[in-house]
Amino acid sequence: MVIVEIKGSVGTFAIDADIQGGIGVTALYGISGAGKSSILRAIAGLWKPDSGRIIVGERVLFDSQNNINIPAHKRKLGVVFQEPLLFPHLNVEKNLRFGFSGNTAFWDQVIKMLDLGNLLTRTPRHLSGGEAQRIALGRALLTDPGMLLLDEPLTGLDDARRAQVLPYLERLRDETTVPILYVSHHRDEITRLADLVFLVENGTITREMTPTELEKFNFSETGN
Repeated sequence: MVIVEIKGSVGTFAIDADIQGGIGVTALYGISGAGKSSILRAIAGLWKPDSGRIIVGERVLFDSQNNINIPAHKRKLGVVFQEPLLFPHLNVEKNLRFGFSGNTAFWDQVIKMLDLGNLLTRTPRHLSGGEAQRIALGRALLTDPGMLLLDEPLTGLDDARRAQVLPYLERLRDETTVPILYVSHHRDEITRLADLVFLVENGTITREMTPTELEKFNFSETGN
């Protein structure tokens, strides 16, 4: 369960978010620049809202009234951005072991689920974009996070590589119990992966939808 009730400003841009998501994949959808990533950054602890609260599972990560603001490195969240941000001087296995929780059985599950076994000895410069993003997903998952935050993880890939990585995201959703917050402006990704969708417009959550409702949604319905 994730609860996000926050207000604040990023420069001159106002953020007003009210989200309640459960298990599975909760998605933030909207055009580029709508404020989706700012909301994710608040959950990750990379941006401090002016007011509100953020709860993931049973952990209160931010509560302005009670002066709670857990530092980003103590929030136990796995974050994957558009760029994989792998360590270039480490091979794949050492990248994956960075922050690894030590659960050997889970290691084997993640390696198999994301099909990483034949990549372990490679260095990042010998990976395709899709392979690098799978490594980033695996590294985030192997930290044993309370939640995965995926910020436009496929946006930097061409259509062919996006199509290659999407099935791995579906396996991650279906074969683990880790809740996921997924941010994207690609409607096809959201409708394929999400259980619940929140529409973000001009920094504000304006609508809650199912993936089926999103498929039929027309932005003219909101006046934009």
